[in-house]
Amino acid sequence: MKKELPYFTIGNSFGGNQSWFRDPMMHLGGCGAAAACDVCINMALHDNKTHLYPYDIQKLDKKDYIKFSKIMKPYLSPRIHGIDTLEIFIEGFHEYLKNVGEQKMQLTGCPGETPVREAAGKIVSQIDNGIAIPFLLLQHKNINFKDLVWHWFMLVGYEEFENEFYVKIATYGEFHWLSFNELWETGFKRKGGMVLIL
Repeated sequence: MKKELPYFTIGNSFGGNQSWFRDPMMHLGGCGAAAACDVCINMALHDNKTHLYPYDIQKLDKKDYIKFSKIMKPYLSPRIHGIDTLEIFIEGFHEYLKNVGEQKMQLTGCPGETPVREAAGKIVSQIDNGIAIPFLLLQHKNINFKDLVWHWFMLVGYEEFENEFYVKIATYGEFHWLSFNELWETGFKRKGGMVLIL
């Protein structure tokens, strides 16, 4: 079983791209704000929630994305240790949603301590409902994930096999398919997790 969301593009970029940010702090640590921006853009485009995105959703461009990140920054601003818990993200993003008049969306965390099969089931449910998932990876013992450490990115698809479950991630304007079992089992006690949108 394979499911991929009809995700947005900006020029040749698959989703938004944190490296576009000119603000040095956002360029370095704006991944949480970028994830929230990407959720809003995708829901404005595919779920008719155009109030989540303050610009023309039918004419997405890099300039407007950068401006949108500046709007999101006060809600999910970079800090010394980053937006390093699901709770910080949920609290900030919820405040943005409230301020743009979004009454129905609810945010809840799926912490990294959740058993991998249960977490995979939540991914299937979210993606099947057309909702991209903000994902926080803190540390990881597998060097293959070094570019995703201490980083927020998006889950935008999945593929199920008999003994394996893969996820499609979007970050820095690109997508990659990764083993979810390997991604989820970080090898560290302190874990990140996912933010689910209900």
